[in-house]
Formats: sequence, structure tokens, C-alpha cells
Amino acid sequence: MPLRKILSRSPAASRAVPFIIFVLLTAGQGQFGPASAYWFYLAKTAAGLWLIAETWPLVPEMRWAFSWEALVAGLAVLAMWIGIDPYYPKLALSKTVEANSNPNLVFGEHSPLSWFFIVVHLFGMTVVVPPLEEVFYRSFLYRFIARPNFLEVPLSQFLPLPFVATALVFGFEHNQWLAGILCGMAYQWLVLRKNRLGDAMTAHAITNLLLGIYIVWRGEWKFW
Repeated sequence: MPLRKILSRSPAASRAVPFIIFVLLTAGQGQFGPASAYWFYLAKTAAGLWLIAETWPLVPEMRWAFSWEALVAGLAVLAMWIGIDPYYPKLALSKTVEANSNPNLVFGEHSPLSWFFIVVHLFGMTVVVPPLEEVFYRSFLYRFIARPNFLEVPLSQFLPLPFVATALVFGFEHNQWLAGILCGMAYQWLVLRKNRLGDAMTAHAITNLLLGIYIVWRGEWKFW
């Protein structure tokens, strides 16, 4: 049975299952040798594109939208993510993170395969990650914490417990957990302000794209 038909039976499944599949593929990165981190990222990026295509007709709020607030939030989160990094402990050691994030260590300095995986990573974090994460966290989880019948909760409704809980879960998904928490709050604020998901998707994409360029430019692989 096609995945779209299965997911169409449940609004919760159409918003949560794609993200769960994406996370499960992420868990395989680096588990089968250093190169597997990059091949798994390629696989999950391809799978993510397919999952977005399958759920696009089922999730009407999964639509890109641009606004000045999205631009400002995206740039502000970028500055915050880099700026506060030296001032708090991370969930994993930076050397461990770099070993699984710097393709030059695996495929050779500036080799064609290294640049290929850099481009794949930039594409994945800019185009694939924002829709999947924003739909799961800001559309589904935030509202599901408030009410099991989450579609009855407006995207613009501020709810303290879901706001904090969603930001915490989102934050601890990242090695830079504190930046992740603040980032989650910023993106949720965008959804609340605009009463739609698209601005948060755009802000997320702006942050990730510019952070990715910064990582490659400065060699700050710990951020991947």
C-alpha cells in the first residue's frame, strides 16, 4: 500500500511518521564506519525528499512563506547559534562531532567526494530539514501537547507548557542544546505571530544555509 494512503488515515501520522523515519536514518550515521555518516546522510536526504512529496498533499500548513520576520529570525538565530557557542557545555565532545562531520577527514582534503557530500549536506539542511522538523515540532508536537485532537488548536494560540516543552525537545535534539532551545522558541514565535508554518520553515532554511556556508568557510565542523 502506498505510504501516502497509509498516512492519509491519520493527521498525526502524516506529520509525525516522516520525521521519525528521518531520525531513524540519522541514528545510522557513523554506525558502520566513518564513511557511513555521509552515505546515511545522502540516504536520509533522498528519503526526506520523498517523504515531503508524499505528505505535501496531506499537510496543508507545509507551505513555504517569506516575510521580513522570517528573514530577521533566521539571521538572529544564526548570530545567536555561533555567538553563544563558547559559553556552555555541549552534549558531545567537539572532536567526536568533527570526526563524524568533516568529510575531508574521511575522503581527503578537498577531494571530489568530500565536496559532493558537503553539497549534499547543505542541500539537506536547507531544503529537507526545515519542512520535516517544523511540521513535526511546531505544527504537530506543540498542538498535540495542548490537545490530543491537535487540529482544533490554532497555530496562532500561545500556550506556555507546549511552548516550553517543544523548545526543550527541539533543543536537546541538537548537540548545541542551549542554542537549539532558543532557536525553537524563535521559530515557534514566528508561527504564533504569522498563524502559519511557512515563515518558520523559511527562517529555518536561512539559518541552516548560512550556518552551513559558515561551517565550510571557517572549518567549524562541530556545528554539523
